[in-house]
Amino acid sequence: MDPGRVDFGRRRFRLRTGPARGVLESAARAFLSGLNAAIEGRTVDRLARRIGEVDPAHRGFACEGAGMGCALLDLVTLARGRRVAELLSGPGSAHPHLVHVGIGWAYARLRLRPVAGVPTADPLLRWLAWDGFGFHQGFFHADRAIGRARVEPGLPPGARAVRDQGLGRALWFHECADPEGVALRVAEFPPDRQADLWSGVGLAATYAGGADAAELSRLVGPAGRHRRWLAQGCAFACKARQVGSVVPAHTHEAAALLAGVGVAEAAAWTDRALALLDDGPVTLTRYQRWRTETSRQWEER
Repeated sequence: MDPGRVDFGRRRFRLRTGPARGVLESAARAFLSGLNAAIEGRTVDRLARRIGEVDPAHRGFACEGAGMGCALLDLVTLARGRRVAELLSGPGSAHPHLVHVGIGWAYARLRLRPVAGVPTADPLLRWLAWDGFGFHQGFFHADRAIGRARVEPGLPPGARAVRDQGLGRALWFHECADPEGVALRVAEFPPDRQADLWSGVGLAATYAGGADAAELSRLVGPAGRHRRWLAQGCAFACKARQVGSVVPAHTHEAAALLAGVGVAEAAAWTDRALALLDDGPVTLTRYQRWRTETSRQWEER
């Protein structure tokens, strides 16, 4: 995919002065680097070398792109997740959350729905494919998914909720990390969808960055009664960064302002929430309960 496809001007995203555009476009270019490496690479070792050339702070985005590329190849060749499994056990092992998000991009690109996920994907994280599906729709079909707030017909409520978390992440890019622009966009959606959108906003603001402390602070008020979901998204991003072993300064800043705690504590919320879930099939409902229990960790604090 041509790197020019992620240029904010070409995508007709918000353009504003300051570093935000450069930060977010760099993340998007790292994604394309991983995607193209997965499509072009002949072996997992070659893919690992290509991902290793990406700046460590952006390596998660490269693994997300590689997840898309590997899933695309697995789907069109009926390989039953072989390439995705190699990615998760190899160069993507430090970024499992991002790889599973990338799987959702592949389904969206092929106009399919990640109903069951790639067979070799993690039983719980595989539901993040719906998040990637939603991000893809917001990034490449912004007029429909954001401007007209359209949802693909027939989505069950749980899938739509995770899909909207991904769409909330896309809003952060679409509005170039502008807090007022993000808040106005979320407010245009039906009330029953806004909590999931705020979750995605918190996730993107914490993981991708692009906003300074003053701008991050201006997200809290507009979130209003959805404040817990802004914190939940922030906690998920903190966990993903912690697992990846590279926690940038903007993630520490976002954790303090959006969740009110340090990165380690916010990440621990996701672990405690998971421990509270009953044993049983890892359904989409169970994944949604994980999100809900994480938001309750913030409320209890």
